[in-house]
Amino acid sequence: MKKWFLNWGWIAVYAVVLAISVLIIAADGHEPIEEKQAEKVTITFRHFWIKEHDRQMLDIVEDVVAKFQETHPNVKVNFEGMDQTVHREQKLKSEMVTGTPPDMFVLFGGAEIEPYVRSSRLMDLTEFVQENGLKQEFQDLHLWTFDNHIYGLPIEGNAEPLFYNKEIFRELELEPPQTLEDLNEAIRVLTAHQITPFALGNEERWPAAIFAHYLMDRYAGPGLIEELVQGDESLSFQNPSYWKAFKQLKTWIDEGAFYEPANDLSTEEAIERFTSGEAAMYLNGSWDINLFHNEKAPAGFQNQVGVLPFPSQTKGGNQSIAGGYTIGIGLSSNLEEAKWEAAQELLKAFYTEDVQRRIVYEALRIPSMKITYDSEKTGPVFAQVVEMMERSSQSFVPYDNVLPPEVNKTFLKVLEEMIGKQATPDEALEQIEQTSKEYWQLRRSSLPDGTTGGARW
Repeated sequence: MKKWFLNWGWIAVYAVVLAISVLIIAADGHEPIEEKQAEKVTITFRHFWIKEHDRQMLDIVEDVVAKFQETHPNVKVNFEGMDQTVHREQKLKSEMVTGTPPDMFVLFGGAEIEPYVRSSRLMDLTEFVQENGLKQEFQDLHLWTFDNHIYGLPIEGNAEPLFYNKEIFRELELEPPQTLEDLNEAIRVLTAHQITPFALGNEERWPAAIFAHYLMDRYAGPGLIEELVQGDESLSFQNPSYWKAFKQLKTWIDEGAFYEPANDLSTEEAIERFTSGEAAMYLNGSWDINLFHNEKAPAGFQNQVGVLPFPSQTKGGNQSIAGGYTIGIGLSSNLEEAKWEAAQELLKAFYTEDVQRRIVYEALRIPSMKITYDSEKTGPVFAQVVEMMERSSQSFVPYDNVLPPEVNKTFLKVLEEMIGKQATPDEALEQIEQTSKEYWQLRRSSLPDGTTGGARW
C-alpha cells in the first residue's frame, strides 16, 4: 500500500495543484496559454516625391516611415511613388469615384480636394488635430479647412519667386526688374545677346501657369479670381484685364522669351539651362532651390542667384507673392478602426519639430509648422526667399490650386497651346470661360436650392 502511494500519490497531488492554479489564473482574467498578439495592419501610402528635386524630401519621409515600422512591428506601410500628374489628374480621381483610394496619400489642398470633401471621401482630421494640440502649430490651414472641418495637413510650404542670374545681369548692365516694363526691357536686351530670358520647362503643363497667374494678378488684382472661383455669374474670364495679361504673355512668346519647344522641356532640363547660364531667369517654386547647388550645377552657382518677387505692373505697385501651404497628406474616409489608429500614429510621426527642421535644412523647403530655424544654415538662395517672404505683406494662392479642377484642366491646356503658338489670348480666354460656365451650371443643377455650394475657406 505504501509503495502504491509513492508511485501514484504524487500524481494526484500534482493534479490538485494544477487545477487550483488554473482556477486562480482564470479568476484573475489571464489567459493561461498565450498572450493576445497585436492585430496586423497594412497601410497603403502613395506619394509623388519621385523627381530629382524631391530626393531629399523622399529621404526624410522614408526615414520617418522606417522608424515608425520599427516601433510598430504590427504595422506594415506599403509606400508607393507615382508621377504627380498621373496621381492627381488620373489615378486618385478615379479611385475617389469608386471609393478605393489609398489609405494615405499626398495631395494639394484648396479647390482640388473640395470634390473629395463634398463626396465624403476624405477623413475628417479635426478631432485628431485638436486632441494632439496641433491646431495652433501650423502656419496656415485654410486650404485644408471646409466648413470649419480639417481634411488634410500641409507638410511643407512654398513660394514662387523670380530667380535671376546676377552675373548675367551685371555683365549686361541690367537692373533687377521691379516693374513689367523693366522686365520687358530685360527680355529685349537678353534676346539681343542670344541669351534666353526664361528657362521654362512646361512638360508637366503647370509651370506656364505661374507666368499666367502672376500677369492676371498684376493686371486685375486679387479680387477678381476670388469671385470667379465662387461662380459669380456677373463676372467673366473674358475681361479687359485678363486679356492684357494674356496679351503680354503672347508678346513674350513671340519675342522668344522661352525655349522652343518649351512644352517638351522637363523642369530638370529647364533648370540645367538656368544653371549653365543659357537662360537668365527662372520662374518657379522654392522647391527647386536644391537643384541650384547639386552636382550638375557649376560650383558656386548658388552665389550667383538673386531672388525677386514677380514685378509689379507699375512702379510701387502690387508685388504679392504666389505660394502657400498647398502640399500635404490626406487620409481615406474608408479607414476601419485598426487602420485608423495606425494611420493616426504615423501622421503624428510626420508632424514634429525634428521632421520639420529636416525639411528646412536638408530639403530646403519652407516648413508648414511654426518652428525656429537658422536661415543662415540653409544657403544663400533659401535665405533670400525667406527674406523676400518676410518683406512681402501680400500673397495669393496659385491659380491652379483655387480654380475648380475642371476649369483648371482647361486653364493649363490653353496655356500649353499658347506656348506652342496654337492659340491666341482671345481663344484661350474663351475656352476658359466656356468651361467655367459649364462647370457652374452643372454644380447649380446638382444642388436642390440652386446655389453654387462653393467652399468658403
